[in-house]
Amino acid sequence: MGSYIVRRLLLSIPLLAVISFLTFGLNHLSPMEPAEVILHAQGVPQITDELVAETKAVLGMDRPFLVRYVDWLMASVQLDFGNSYITGKPVWSLLAPALLSTLYLTMISAFAIIMLSVILGVLCALWEGRLLDQSVRGIFFVLTSMPPYWLASLMVWYISVHLDLLPTSGMDSVQSFILPVTVITITYAGNYFRIVRSSMISNLNEDYVLYGRACGLPERIVTLHMLRNSLQTAVSVFCMAIPILLGSTVVVENLFAWPGVGALSVTSILGRDVPVIQAYVLILAAAFVLFNTLSDMVTAVINPKIRKDL
Repeated sequence: MGSYIVRRLLLSIPLLAVISFLTFGLNHLSPMEPAEVILHAQGVPQITDELVAETKAVLGMDRPFLVRYVDWLMASVQLDFGNSYITGKPVWSLLAPALLSTLYLTMISAFAIIMLSVILGVLCALWEGRLLDQSVRGIFFVLTSMPPYWLASLMVWYISVHLDLLPTSGMDSVQSFILPVTVITITYAGNYFRIVRSSMISNLNEDYVLYGRACGLPERIVTLHMLRNSLQTAVSVFCMAIPILLGSTVVVENLFAWPGVGALSVTSILGRDVPVIQAYVLILAAAFVLFNTLSDMVTAVINPKIRKDL
């Protein structure tokens, strides 16, 4: 198992290197010179060629591209992403508290999604075609069809404004988590629970289920074995839930005024604050690679046969 983990980690290094190179190149995709972008972001009223050249010299942008990339990469490994073009503050000082707020929201939402998906997936598989199965699938079909911004707006209007039960924005108390987590859970749980349900139904037709019941094993034991085998399919999807939520909370965070990276990224894009955007993209991409590697490791623990495929 140890050698398998080492091989998977080594395979992720080249991918992370390519991602970091493309992320650094974001600064050069604009039709304007990076120095001009900085001056525009800082609100300089009149930009001259001399001012652009001076800015490039001060920030070291007159050096070769690869030299600047290597310096940026070495600094990024130490969580030094440079300074914001707009505020002049270190990027990590802006990103760290926003990332922590998003992680709180993401972890709670991921836990709620996984628990709800497993419970409903197992129940609907065991009662396939019955009223419970049809009702749950119908309800989630309607809910997951709703755009998140519309669902969030509807919940804010009815629960927060009309009933005055929960806060509409901010991260001031435990109650502030209820509406955002509910919106995220409703948006994603429908897809995940269908994966668990389909996997459970396919396992219901396996020979080991028939033999287990024929040998007189309690139904609870048979169900646990089916769930364990079903999770081999669902575990990779569940492991990727966290990075997917990290990258998809933009709408929810902006609607609920959540002080997370989603709201920060929108502000940075509108203000052309490239260092913040670069740091956000790099961290998000690294999260996808690392959690994908983690899902392979968890799958290998559940099914040892997979370790021989690499």
